[in-house]
Formats: sequence, C-alpha cells, structure tokens
Amino acid sequence: MSKQTVLGRVTQLAKANINALLDQAEDPQKMLDQLIRDYSNNISEAEQAVATTIGNLRLMEQDHQEDVGAAKEWGEKARAASRKGDELRAAGQTAEADRFDQLAKVALGRQLQSEKEAGTAEPTIAAQTEVVEKLKSGLDQMKGKLGELRSKRDELVARARTAQAQNTMMDAVKNIDVLDPTSELNRFEDKVRREEAKAMGKQELAASSLDAQFEQLDTLGDSAEIEARLAALKR
Repeated sequence: MSKQTVLGRVTQLAKANINALLDQAEDPQKMLDQLIRDYSNNISEAEQAVATTIGNLRLMEQDHQEDVGAAKEWGEKARAASRKGDELRAAGQTAEADRFDQLAKVALGRQLQSEKEAGTAEPTIAAQTEVVEKLKSGLDQMKGKLGELRSKRDELVARARTAQAQNTMMDAVKNIDVLDPTSELNRFEDKVRREEAKAMGKQELAASSLDAQFEQLDTLGDSAEIEARLAALKR
C-alpha cells in the first residue's frame, strides 16, 4: 500500500460525514454496525501501513545520521593526514608528505560524498516526516470517529428500544379504547336486568294465579253459606 494511498484513505475516512451517511441509510443501526466494522478494519490496515512508513522513515534517518557521522569522521581523517603531511614536509620528507596529502584528498573526497548523500536525504526525510505526522493525525481522527460511531450506535439502539416500548404501550392503550370493558359491563348489566324483569314477571304471574284461586275459594264459600241458609229456612 503506497504512502499516497494510505494518506488518501485515512484523510477520506477521517472526514466522513456520519450524519449524511445515516440520512441515506434505510436501516441506520445496520449502517452504523457496518461502518464500525469498516472503520475498525481500515484503522487496523492503516495502522500497519503507517507503522511501515514510520519504520522506513526511521531507517532513512539512521542512514542520514550515518552519512553525517561519516562526513565528520572523514573530515577529521583529512585534517590528520594534512597535518602529518605538513610535518613531514617541514622535516624534508617531501615524498612521504605528498603521500599523506594524497590521503587527505581521498578523505576529503569521502567527506564530500557523505555530505552530498546526507544533503540529498534531508528533503526526503522532511517530506516523509510531514507525511507521517499527517498519517498519525488521520489515525487519531479515525479513532475519534470510531468512538463517535459507537456512541451514536448505542444512542440509536437505546432510542429504538424506547420507541418500541412506547409503541407497544400505545397499541395496548388503543386496544383498550377499542374494546372498552365498560361497554361489556353495560351489556352484561342489561342482560341481568332482563333476567330480573323476567323473574319479576313470573312472580307477578304466579301471584295473579294464587289470588284467582283464593277468590274461587271465597266464591265457593259463599255458595255453601247460601245453601246452608236455604236449608235452614226450609226446615
């Protein structure tokens, strides 16, 4: 994975508008769960890529330090060889002095090469350091977005459960309104009243029949009295 690709993905994911994604989702909770999985996977991949990038930068920095150290070391060798050559020349040992001067030139050549290599690496190191800082910042933002996603998911689940409980309660209230128990009691009361009226009718009917029977006995009693009196007159 190239550094440009890593940086682009990290930047894109870190700037993702979560609310806009949720507005486009048919099932926000599933969308959030999927986003959390994607973010977690991308963060893991990005962390590995950033770690590799940082490792490469550290190797470049080590090479640069080695070049800087080598340039310093070759410079010291060149000075030492030059001083030795001056000493030998002062002592009249021209040939030996020339040999040390030649060694000083070789050392100066190595110093120059090391300085060039160090100078060439410095802009690259600076650019890579900037990239690494951006990658680290992007990763921090992604981790912040992941925390935001998890918080929103938890909030959404809690709200969904509350809404479901409210809907269940409202459905129960609606059913109570539709099947009003007082109406059932009223119908039962009407039935009881009808039964009571029927019983009262039967009682009244029974009472009427009994009165008629007593009236009939009274009539029979009068007839017997009349017959008895008539017999007394005849006697």
